[in-house]
Amino acid sequence: MAQQEKLYPAKTVERFCLDVLSKAGLSAEFSAIVAESLLCAELRGIYSHGVVRLETYIQRIEAGVMKIQAPVTAEMDGQAVALLNANNTFGQIAGHRAMTLAIDKAKQYGAGVVAVKNSNHFGIAAYYAMMALKEDMVGCVLTNSSPAMAVYGTKTPLIGTNPLAIAIPAGDQDPIVLDMSTSVVARGKIRYASLTGHPIPPGWARDRDGKPTQDAKEALNGSLEPVGGVKGSALSLIIDLVCGVLTDTVLTGGVKNITDTSGPANTGHFFSALNVSRFIDPQRFKAHIDQVIRNIKGLPATDGGAIFMPGEIEYNHSRERMEEGIPLDDEVVGSLNKVAARYGALPLTSCGS
Repeated sequence: MAQQEKLYPAKTVERFCLDVLSKAGLSAEFSAIVAESLLCAELRGIYSHGVVRLETYIQRIEAGVMKIQAPVTAEMDGQAVALLNANNTFGQIAGHRAMTLAIDKAKQYGAGVVAVKNSNHFGIAAYYAMMALKEDMVGCVLTNSSPAMAVYGTKTPLIGTNPLAIAIPAGDQDPIVLDMSTSVVARGKIRYASLTGHPIPPGWARDRDGKPTQDAKEALNGSLEPVGGVKGSALSLIIDLVCGVLTDTVLTGGVKNITDTSGPANTGHFFSALNVSRFIDPQRFKAHIDQVIRNIKGLPATDGGAIFMPGEIEYNHSRERMEEGIPLDDEVVGSLNKVAARYGALPLTSCGS
């Protein structure tokens, strides 16, 4: 049965995450990064990668398959490129360091490329891509994930939903931020539907026998549909080869599901930053992006409705949720508060509590 939702102030949600993470043993600096990543997902409406993930992270730490805090070390660092080893700590910690390093390299060399090996789930890819926007740079982020889709023409899941995010700065307009999985929908949304008792729309997934299903639990045991059919399947494979094989982390199909506590996740990431100023004056570039956005929005809409740019709906969500609060499911909050109680953290309470 579907659960009820209540609104929670953004700052309350962030403080809750900080409290749980710090009491679980993560440093204040790193707790802030993980909490900010989870809050970013909630504000942008990507609830499948928001606070619902906190319990899973803690469970992985408690099971001993993820380290609460480990040094992120450089295995190679040369001019515009680097390879970091996350040493099985939070993906957010490794990802934040990697994107920061990519931006620093782009300031010096015009472009920076940093890959990460031996990592874990890092939240939404857009969080890292958008870090480049503050420096008037284009950010690009890729990550692999556990088998969730069958390679086009096969039945057994082997490739992940393997998301990519690209953020492009703008001037007066919202930046353009593409954040997409290579499946029709991110697996986290199906996992969230399974947790909360919601059916999934047709066209999202197939069951273990390869038949279309609207049952979230059956979908989790089956295969997600790739976006664009064979094209999405191929794109997922390419991302996996770059994030998993190029980083010497794992072969395609070897990343563990976030709920699999049988061993390390073996996730790989890829971050790049492109310094706009090496090609064009940043203000001129952003003014041109603004004009492109206005041109597109001035075109006649097919259904007479509003025209949205990539990331615009998410920016609208963020503004709305900062003002009104973040909607969270009662069952999700109940599970989170059980985790909080184990570590002596204060419970999460809604606006009306």
